[in-house]
Amino acid sequence: MGKSATTGRDWTQIYAIYGLDQWQTLLFLLFHAILFTVLSILYLAYFNPVVHLFERFLALVSVPGGAARFAAGFTGSVTAISAICLFFAAANFFYSSLPLHYDMAHRMVNSVSDWSTVKHALDLGCGRGILLNAVATQLKKGGSSGRVVGLDRSKSSTLSTLRTAKMEGVGEYVTCREGDPRRLPFGDNYFDVVVSGVFVHTVGKEHGPKTVAASAERMRAVGELVRVLKPGGVGVVWDLVHVPEYVRRLQELKMEDVRVSERVTAFMVNSHIVSFRKPSQHFVGPNEVRLDWRC
Repeated sequence: MGKSATTGRDWTQIYAIYGLDQWQTLLFLLFHAILFTVLSILYLAYFNPVVHLFERFLALVSVPGGAARFAAGFTGSVTAISAICLFFAAANFFYSSLPLHYDMAHRMVNSVSDWSTVKHALDLGCGRGILLNAVATQLKKGGSSGRVVGLDRSKSSTLSTLRTAKMEGVGEYVTCREGDPRRLPFGDNYFDVVVSGVFVHTVGKEHGPKTVAASAERMRAVGELVRVLKPGGVGVVWDLVHVPEYVRRLQELKMEDVRVSERVTAFMVNSHIVSFRKPSQHFVGPNEVRLDWRC
């Protein structure tokens, strides 16, 4: 299957460890892509009978018969284009779910210049553990005594994450907790590094992705991410669609070195990596220091 461009690891081994997330969506896309392909072939093989059917239908609504061939051809073309688009969407979803996710996780890890001083790291929305294990691997390589905590909404997810950490040989560097990203179960200024991969955009989705309530929930999660980060600590977030919101919120919170990567298409939408550093002190006005990072 080839190797990862970032780490040189064999993709067969990586798939064996992490599997495919949301495989139901991939099957849904493939099923409809195959269905539309079959319909396109049937249109091509039985084009004249299809034209006759259109002629009969159009005659009922008093449309000139000459339009039947155009209508049949147009419908067949739309069906074929739909099949191509669905195959493309399935391929992009498959690629984004693991190959891209895996390589982006290592790009995020490389955004932190010095791991030797990291004692506590957090992966917000750890999922299958792709990013979590990349962080743990980095700690292991440096001979660090640090640990990385993976937080996710469900206990079943965290148990699965711990299994992948053991398979990657970094189980001793990883712990997992169930929790709400809008109310993180950690004290202020606790983590040296906080990372999150394609997760924050899901916060508040029960309100609808484009609602004011959902945006407020996402901003609360960003505020919590900042709160638990130590002064001088580094945050790295890879996410979809709503990245401009995060950047504005980080700027409002006076984060330093806010950087946005080039656009990467993931799951058929735009994605970016945002990295930032929490200042040692938070100045809100002349000679005034804000010590409370909560939203």
